[in-house]
Amino acid sequence: MTGALDYAKRLIAAPSVTPATGAVFDEMEAMLAPLGFAVHRKTRGDGEEGSDEAPVENLFAIRHGPAGSKHFAFAGHLDVVPPGEGWTSAPFDPEERGELLFGRGAVDMKGSIACMVEAVKHVPQDAGTISFIITGDEEGPALHGTRALIDYMNEEGIKPDLCLVGEPTSVNRLGDMMKIGRRGSVNIWLEVEGTQGHVAYPHLADNPIPRLVAMLSELNNLHLDDGTEWFQPSNLEITEIDIPNRAHNVIPAAAKARVSIRFNDRHSGASLSRMVTEIAEKHGGKARPVISGEPFLTEPGAFSNMLARAIEAETGVTPEASTSGGTSDARFLRSVCPVIEFGLCNATMHKRDEAVAMADLDTLARIYTRAALGALALEEGT
Repeated sequence: MTGALDYAKRLIAAPSVTPATGAVFDEMEAMLAPLGFAVHRKTRGDGEEGSDEAPVENLFAIRHGPAGSKHFAFAGHLDVVPPGEGWTSAPFDPEERGELLFGRGAVDMKGSIACMVEAVKHVPQDAGTISFIITGDEEGPALHGTRALIDYMNEEGIKPDLCLVGEPTSVNRLGDMMKIGRRGSVNIWLEVEGTQGHVAYPHLADNPIPRLVAMLSELNNLHLDDGTEWFQPSNLEITEIDIPNRAHNVIPAAAKARVSIRFNDRHSGASLSRMVTEIAEKHGGKARPVISGEPFLTEPGAFSNMLARAIEAETGVTPEASTSGGTSDARFLRSVCPVIEFGLCNATMHKRDEAVAMADLDTLARIYTRAALGALALEEGT
């Protein structure tokens, strides 16, 4: 049994539906402490279970190299999405079948974290400082996870030079894609108030639905941009319409909707929020925006070139440098240092019977070893 496979099984076997706490962090600490890492576990949040303010456990571990040496960070999350029903085997009972390892988190992203742990076993301590930034709240509200660890690092004066996040970025085979940036994300709740009344007496009521429909039509017809060199076009999607009305003969008192915008670096969350708010108000409505993250880009250069060489050396594949897909905690880590994402194939993430090719675990661990050694030896930051 390889080290990465063993580590992956141990992590999968510790249930950690978001927000993760307890046993899965016990396993992580037990893996890192014998490798010379000082492990710090931090919990933040004081709300009730199930709320956005529920306590979240996080872990920061560091192994110091020689004074003045470079600092390279691995980052990721130990929380997973709920497994759902219909699994062939128990989702938190890791099972080998054929060439695959099944279990919730095998791909997203306990498998990658297992490879990180295996990788650092092959990086001499005198090569430089290595740390792990591991959250229990990436799949949830992401309020008390990586943000809390960044606050801790700032308080302690800890600043990595480069960071690699182990999100499952590969598409068709391990190594075919890495993420050098991500689009931003903003969700906006819309509401139009009216006056409830009988449908036979519309002059005594004020129907909010036509105004909401006009608002959504204008928003749906917006052309935000045509994309940039590294980013696909921004897009606005209507994701929910809610008109609480159980009677067929009643004009409702309110109509609500939600839109979600994924945007490139031609915009900011604030500028898009203002634009949507102005359109909502023009139609007599209100808007409540929540910005999840701003777009970021780690410009191609020494860091991305080094990682591409490491991937190609182990897989024979030259990775595409992409900014596609959803958000990740890299949106927070980019404020600390240059960050790139690279990890396992993402075909089964969040799905029933999530699985990883066991051979890919070995390969990814070797890539991560090369990446750590390469990052610690880089003369330039990016």
